[in-house]
Amino acid sequence: MRSVEDHLSLVTASVVAPRPIQVAISEAQGLMCAEEVVTTDPLPGFDQAAIDGYAVRAVDVAHAGGQAPDDTSVLDDEPVDVSVLADTDRLVVHLPVVGEVTPGARTPTRLQPGQAVRVETGAPLPTLSDAVVPLRWTDGGDDRVMIGHDVESGDYVRRIGDDVQPGDVAVRAGTVIGSAQVGLLAAVGRARVLVHPRPRVAVIAVGNELVDIDRDPGPGQVFDVNTYALAAAARDAGAEVHRVGIAERDTDRLREVVEAQLIRSEIVVICGAVGGAASRMISESVVDLGDLEVGRVGMHPGSVQGFGRLGRDEIPTFLLPANPVSALVTFEVMVRPLIRIALGKRQPMRRTVTARSIGPIASVEGRRGYLRGQLMRDERSGDYLVQVIGESESGASHLLAELAEANCLIVVPEDVEDVHTGDRVEVAFLSERG
Repeated sequence: MRSVEDHLSLVTASVVAPRPIQVAISEAQGLMCAEEVVTTDPLPGFDQAAIDGYAVRAVDVAHAGGQAPDDTSVLDDEPVDVSVLADTDRLVVHLPVVGEVTPGARTPTRLQPGQAVRVETGAPLPTLSDAVVPLRWTDGGDDRVMIGHDVESGDYVRRIGDDVQPGDVAVRAGTVIGSAQVGLLAAVGRARVLVHPRPRVAVIAVGNELVDIDRDPGPGQVFDVNTYALAAAARDAGAEVHRVGIAERDTDRLREVVEAQLIRSEIVVICGAVGGAASRMISESVVDLGDLEVGRVGMHPGSVQGFGRLGRDEIPTFLLPANPVSALVTFEVMVRPLIRIALGKRQPMRRTVTARSIGPIASVEGRRGYLRGQLMRDERSGDYLVQVIGESESGASHLLAELAEANCLIVVPEDVEDVHTGDRVEVAFLSERG
């Protein structure tokens, strides 16, 4: 029996990354950048106001807000109009307002010494101005403005190239593109970007007992659950999914179906027959495509599973159990990390925490348990608490309704058969919380 670590190492070493493609930046979110995006122009491309207010020369408002001198007659020698604010001893600078500049203005505005220009956030800064006085520090005058606070040169101004200089790398190769990267790409004028696309996953079901959900099952038949559930799990992991559906249980036909998916996919998942004659039939179907090894892995559920690298491009191919719970848990542990690695995620595994069990948990000795659980928080201590769903009471691992209720998997080590109430266990988040 192969350990979980050994089998997972074998799986993750087989990752096949899709060839890079160019996409519109609106489609790039969540994908790994495949190029160094080097800027050719500065950002911002011109000096601009960082706040609504008045563009000024800082030297002209140097006295604003300062302490009034004992002899106010000295203010008459100032190059600008300075007075003492009524009922206070603070100085106010008066400047004529010679214009207004709004974002998108194309006509240059020139500021003379001792003048102010009203500006809005993002507006081009007038020539000779080197600071912006915020609107809240003024009386908001239209023809003449009273300024009650000084500013330093450069205050509330976005200078050319403050954000990005020509030759800077805006987005590095290997970066997973998020909202900030999309915004930066737009800011530097990139409409398209080279990315590693989402890995393509094909999901195939095998079994004479299976019918699709648009048909009524006959005696001994059941609905095809796995291709729908596993396709959803693959999309949740970030893959582009092709749900092939039910393949005929015929050696030649199955080989044709698998071979077709190897051409169009980076991962192939076959679910439904991991033991007995059915398993041998699947192995025989793909024998000339590569080696699909079926064996035991030290985990439960899903201890019997298959894996190989098939086709010319050695595409990772999985054979998962027919039981939907076992198939989903095996996918979670083995297939999902491969998808996340192909996407360029630095941490391909689900987030885990330590939680205190609020009831007994039974596991299988010698196998690592991945048991359905309900994770919650203790309102007083803030500790994580976890309760097993179904496993301890019935010993059943096949109940899909119980998996649907779970928000975590309780990970029980191979050498532990019984977890007692109050014991701490490792818990892996499921769905969007991971």
